[in-house]
Amino acid sequence: MPGSRQQWFEKLDQPALSPLPKYVYQYTDIKAARVNIDYHLIYDQHLYSVPHCVGEQVELHAGDKLIEVYFLNQRIATHPSTKLRASVRNYYPGMTTEPGHMPEQHAQHQQWTPGRLMNWAQSIGPEVLVLVWVNGQLQRKDHPEQACRVCLGLLGLNRSYASERLNKACAIANKESLFKLKNVKAILQSNRDKLPESAPVQFSLLPQDHENIRGAKSFH
Repeated sequence: MPGSRQQWFEKLDQPALSPLPKYVYQYTDIKAARVNIDYHLIYDQHLYSVPHCVGEQVELHAGDKLIEVYFLNQRIATHPSTKLRASVRNYYPGMTTEPGHMPEQHAQHQQWTPGRLMNWAQSIGPEVLVLVWVNGQLQRKDHPEQACRVCLGLLGLNRSYASERLNKACAIANKESLFKLKNVKAILQSNRDKLPESAPVQFSLLPQDHENIRGAKSFH
């Protein structure tokens, strides 16, 4: 064909081309999520707060630089990038909370106060109440509401397991410094709490006077 590639491009291809997108394409992960009692939902091991809809199913849009939450096709929360990861959304375990995300009309969810949680724990057993499981969880969080998930998860095991078993499982966890809810569940599911406590091992020395035992006189 006569002419150059540039000439044919300008004549045939260029008029048919559409303008380039204004913004670079960004992949967005869209998935369903449920808002927990602490008004947070979880994505990639990170918790993000929402303003209401506790217990409701929402739609979460997770891009590289922005987390968006939709309820009934309305966007109800956004969590932009943080300075910790150079304008990239949180990929590390933790919690991102907006202080205004618990409106007064949802104050009934604040009924799970630390005192109420501790009273429930005490009614199950003293080991459930100890520092590392209830009081400790509440003290390790910036806001008591953030500990509701762990505390209610632990106390809710009483619906499936007797109080005696749950208290025994917590005793094992306390003794071995197991600080996660899944550790207590594993103890109960494996029936480890039903095993008898190991008796202390007693050693008895054999008589030292024996024909096959050499004494100091055998060495020079």
